[in-house]
Formats: sequence, structure tokens, C-alpha cells
Amino acid sequence: LREDADLGLSHGSSHHHGDAHPSASTAASAFRWSIALNSGLTALQLAIGFGFGSLALIGDALHNLGDVVGLALGWGADRLSRRPARGRFTYGFGRSTQMASLINGLLIFAAGAVVVVEAIQRLLNPVPLIAAPVAWAAAAGIVVNLVSARLFGHDHQRDLNQRAAVLHLLTDAAVSVAVLVSALLVGATGWFWLDALTAIGVGGAVLWSALGLLREALALNLDAAPRHIDLAQVEAELAALPGVLAVEELHVWGLSTSRIALTSHLRVDPSHWRQQALSSDQLLELARRRLAALGIRQSTLQLETNHTPTTSPEP
Repeated sequence: LREDADLGLSHGSSHHHGDAHPSASTAASAFRWSIALNSGLTALQLAIGFGFGSLALIGDALHNLGDVVGLALGWGADRLSRRPARGRFTYGFGRSTQMASLINGLLIFAAGAVVVVEAIQRLLNPVPLIAAPVAWAAAAGIVVNLVSARLFGHDHQRDLNQRAAVLHLLTDAAVSVAVLVSALLVGATGWFWLDALTAIGVGGAVLWSALGLLREALALNLDAAPRHIDLAQVEAELAALPGVLAVEELHVWGLSTSRIALTSHLRVDPSHWRQQALSSDQLLELARRRLAALGIRQSTLQLETNHTPTTSPEP
């Protein structure tokens, strides 16, 4: 049975690697264009923010600068994660995307904290600003960030590294909306303190988004199952296989922010699935298909009978 399991598993691995390539060019293009667009936007917003006195716009620019650094980290990690395993790195380099997500979260948090502290100081000592250029720069920020986020398509939903990048961009778009509204209100009322108050709200929103990203990135770095994987459903799918009596030693974790691995021992009654003219290879292929439907394309399953003792994996 163990030899049959190994044979079935080799098919599962080849299926996973075949699926990894179609999104690679899309992700690379999205990262590349987003970095270029946000670099230009950051330079524009910093120049106008300092030139016309808007701390809210400077805060938006700093967050955009964090975007550029974060996107560069994410792009590098994404490329590194696609390299084949070699030498001591028997699992490959997928963890680099999880590390990039963690660093991105820290960068977002730091940018938000800086903006809040500076905004509180500005609120106590309001500084005049010229509203029109600030409004135009904020409007440009909305367009650039929404376009950049759209470049990632739907692939980011199951990849925390890309989701971190999209979160950067969408948060910045929301920040730019707040800055735009603030600039229009300041221009209409002359209440310069609105800019500082908006900056505090912007910083608070950035901090909140960073905390969520940090929680998920830390969990994945500690080998937690990805949030979108329902462990009870995974176990139920395996338990429902013909002849499976029990699912033991079930482990699910992320090899990267987009690749999920699973190992488990399946205690089976061979007579049950043999009555249905199923071989161990066919049973494992059925298991692989069910797991793939749940987003798990790299699995290691060991079939155990009541005469074969179950051993736990090495820690």
C-alpha cells in the first residue's frame, strides 16, 4: 500500500507544478507596472505636498512610497518562490512570499504611525495650504492606485503576497479619496485643520489594514492553515473516500502564499474499495482530485490498514 501511495502522490505533484505557470506572467506584469505607476505618483505627491503645505497628501505619498518598496519586495519574492527546489532548500523558496507579506505589513504599520503622529502635531498647529494642486494630486492617486490594483486581476484572492500588494493599493486609493475631499473642503471653507484631521483618519485606516495583514502573515509563517481552507471540509472529503475508516495526522500549511501542502494518514479497509473495483492508485487519484477542488494541489497521503501501525511524522 505504501508503494501505491507514493505512485499516486507523484501524479499530484506534477499536477500542481503544471498549474503554477499561467499566472506567473500576469503577476510579473502587474508588479512591474504598479511599481512604475506608483513611483511616479509618489514623486508627484511629495512635490505638491511639500510645495503647497498638505500633510494629508504627504502622508498619502509616504504610503505610496511604502507601496513601491512593498511591491518590489513582493515581486522579488514572487519570482523567487517560482524557482525549483535545490540543495538544502528541499521545499523551494516559497516562504519568501510569506516573509515579504510580513515585511509589507510592518511597512504599512510604520507609515500609518508616522502619519498619525505628524497629523496630531499639525492639528495643534494648523498650517495654510493651497487646495487646488492638492486636490488634483489626490485625484491622480485614486486613478493610479485603482488601475494598479486592477492589474492583478483575480489571482490575488488566493495569494497573500499579491493580496498584500492589492491591499496597499486599495488602501491608498481610499486615502486619496479622503485627501481629495479634505482639499475641496479646505478650499471651500478655509479650515486648514481639516487637512490634519483627515491625515489622522488616513493614518488610522492604514494602521487597521496593517494589523489584519500582519495577523495573517504571522499565522502563515507559523505554519497555520491558510484562512480560506476549511479544515473540517478537508477532513470530511478525505473521510468520505471509499474504504476510509479514519483520517489521522492531518496537516495543512502554506509552502508559499499561493501553494498549499497537505499530509495525512488514511486508515483504510482495502476490502471495501476492492469490492468497488478500485485500486489504491485510483483511490489516491480520487483523493487528489477532491483536494485540488479545495485549492490543495500538493498532497502526501499514506494508506494504513489495521495491520500497519500509524507513525507520526518527525517534528
